[in-house]
Amino acid sequence: MSEKRTEISEIGEFGLIDHLNEKVAIKNSSSLKGIGDDAAVIEAGDHVKVITTDLLLEGVHFDLAYAPLPHVGFKAIAVNISDVAAMNAIPKQVTVSIALSNRFSVEAVDALYSGIHAACEHYGVDLIGGDTTASRSGLVISVTAIGESKKEQISYRNGAKVNDILCATGDLGAALVGLQILEREKQVYLANPDMKPDLEKYTIVTGRQLKPDARMDIIHELRELDVVPTSMMDISDGLASEIFHICKASNVGATIYEDKLPIDKQTFDTAVELNLDPITCVLNGGEDYELLFTIDQKDFKKLEKHPDIHFIGHISKPEEGKFLVTKSGTAVQLKAQGWKHF
Repeated sequence: MSEKRTEISEIGEFGLIDHLNEKVAIKNSSSLKGIGDDAAVIEAGDHVKVITTDLLLEGVHFDLAYAPLPHVGFKAIAVNISDVAAMNAIPKQVTVSIALSNRFSVEAVDALYSGIHAACEHYGVDLIGGDTTASRSGLVISVTAIGESKKEQISYRNGAKVNDILCATGDLGAALVGLQILEREKQVYLANPDMKPDLEKYTIVTGRQLKPDARMDIIHELRELDVVPTSMMDISDGLASEIFHICKASNVGATIYEDKLPIDKQTFDTAVELNLDPITCVLNGGEDYELLFTIDQKDFKKLEKHPDIHFIGHISKPEEGKFLVTKSGTAVQLKAQGWKHF
């Protein structure tokens, strides 16, 4: 009798993480948080360290047909810093490991590292090590970021409480729309190499895809305003998916409002041009690297006038479910399609 074979696509990325986590046992009391949040949290005397790692693969996470190597380097650092930000911590160090195929020259590696160094400068972090090896399938980049915080300032996914206000930074959906434009122009180029890519009017959305910026500015402002979010995540797999994560970790429900969702005019117009529903892009587009967090109602006044923090809904009891209230006032059950890796 043949052994049962379960396809990874049957359980998905998060199902796979849960499956692997079943066999993990924490043995050290200094390991305050392991798998299941944006970063691990480790006791370090009078403060805590947060540690996160991300893998970027050519052909999966970036396409060198349209992604310049300096941008790829910057993005590799930014997406890890975003996970440190999502814990309400301050990044301090990164390690960078790369696997290269023989089509990369020393000059190409220099171009990649120019972006890595620019990001380290931008976020005030030190590049402290890594590894290099050969690859048979293009460029692979693995970054580990280390941050720190006071224990009481850390924001986990599991702290959202009923009646907390749900907040999102910046605007959403741009990275997905930017990716669609880049892919479209790539196909045009492949069909006719004499055609110049038409990207002039898409600079915001393509920029958000090619060179995202982790929202450390918001973390520093929250500190200045003395606000510690009750829960927080970064928006890397789509707003709806991240809301589901917070709801699951905190055992709560959530209601968000369509007319409160932040979307840039260029994102909206480009989505319409591509026959995409803008709100679907906001809910299910990945790689925006904005922050989704909840605050206690008493902190609302401190953030009320902030131009880049949007109050998109509230936390409810778990039995009340997860809903989007449309502009017409209809409550629609929220679906988390998110970014599917498998």
